Amino acid sequence: MGVAQHRARRALVCAVALVGAACAAPADEPEDETSNAASSTSTEPSSTTSGPVQIMYERPTVDPPGELDASIVGDDLLVIGSETLPEELVEQIGRIQVRGEPGVVAMHQFSLTQIPVENKVLDVAAVDPAEYRRFTVSDSAQLQDQWDRVAGGEVAVALELKGRVPLDEEEYLAFATGGTTHKLHVGAYGQQVGTIDAVVNEGWAEELGMVRGNALVISTGGVSPQAVNERLTKLIDERTTVYGLDAVAEYGLDTDAVQVANTVGTFAEAVGVFRYTVIGGGRIAPEPAWVREHIVTETLPLLGKITCNKYMMPQLRHAMEEIAFSGLGPEIKYHVGCFYPRFIAGSTTLSNHSFGLAIDINSLENQRGTVGEMHPQVVDIMKRWGFAWGGDWNYTDPMHFELERIVEAR
Repeated sequence: MGVAQHRARRALVCAVALVGAACAAPADEPEDETSNAASSTSTEPSSTTSGPVQIMYERPTVDPPGELDASIVGDDLLVIGSETLPEELVEQIGRIQVRGEPGVVAMHQFSLTQIPVENKVLDVAAVDPAEYRRFTVSDSAQLQDQWDRVAGGEVAVALELKGRVPLDEEEYLAFATGGTTHKLHVGAYGQQVGTIDAVVNEGWAEELGMVRGNALVISTGGVSPQAVNERLTKLIDERTTVYGLDAVAEYGLDTDAVQVANTVGTFAEAVGVFRYTVIGGGRIAPEPAWVREHIVTETLPLLGKITCNKYMMPQLRHAMEEIAFSGLGPEIKYHVGCFYPRFIAGSTTLSNHSFGLAIDINSLENQRGTVGEMHPQVVDIMKRWGFAWGGDWNYTDPMHFELERIVEAR
């Protein structure tokens, strides 16, 4: 797909916004966070992550990309695998021909995963900035400072997410993976490949626990992406999927294509490989086999019957038991569900409810953007049992609790 087609497909103003100069680590960096006080019951949660949560400001760097010295090729197809794409497969893809003409004129292999950030799951790519930039639109590709900042360890965020991602006062974005929260400074906002939300350099892949080289962006030049896709799908197996970046349905996604979410940290275990199709109205349909494997319905104290991810259910049960034991049962009046496969409204960003890893409690009294009426002791108990609370976010969501870490009773 050409650059002009890409502009039309995204329906965005083609511009790139740079934020302030790179911030050094604060003089007084936060000390490692320790867990909350012991539970008031005889059963205490024990984190299965390695040690207390650490907040890290260090950032890996790569060599600056230099000035753009190659043509801008655009993005036509995106290949995503649950594992590293084999070298032989990548070579076969590069040799695809359509009626004697090369079907792949350029491609870039990189790492792609999804990382939970507050009530969102962002598509995060770890790339070689010198190569990846060629697949973005002209204004983004040619903005040298953006790619220098990415090489220097900062993050570039998709232009359409400006003002919609949770940053602290110094423009840092927090990526929590396992027992570590990495604080990445946002260096620029620009249009990215496909539906990628954030881009870092490839040195971040190991730090964030990403699968190396599990994604491939392809430019087909003057050859139809659909024709290339027909040949490409014959080369891949069930662990890999392909979708066309010019096949636009609601919010820019192809409703006929199977999408894949690969997550890191705690979510890697609880989500695994999440395959889904877009069904319109902001809703998605997860693969039935994934639902059978991960989603369960149980009856819990205070909540009654509820459907959630099986990895979260034990912690939710223990939290409700402790809330009831503490005499706070009347504070849990009702819930509005846990497993609800959908995007964040008006975006292609998956909600954590898509994985059954979040629950909204007493929603009418705890609307977004308000302080809410959630009892502080209820919040403390939920946090002890591994849940993050939306009331702590920059744009508050006090009804919302989501899985932050796996804990177990001891």
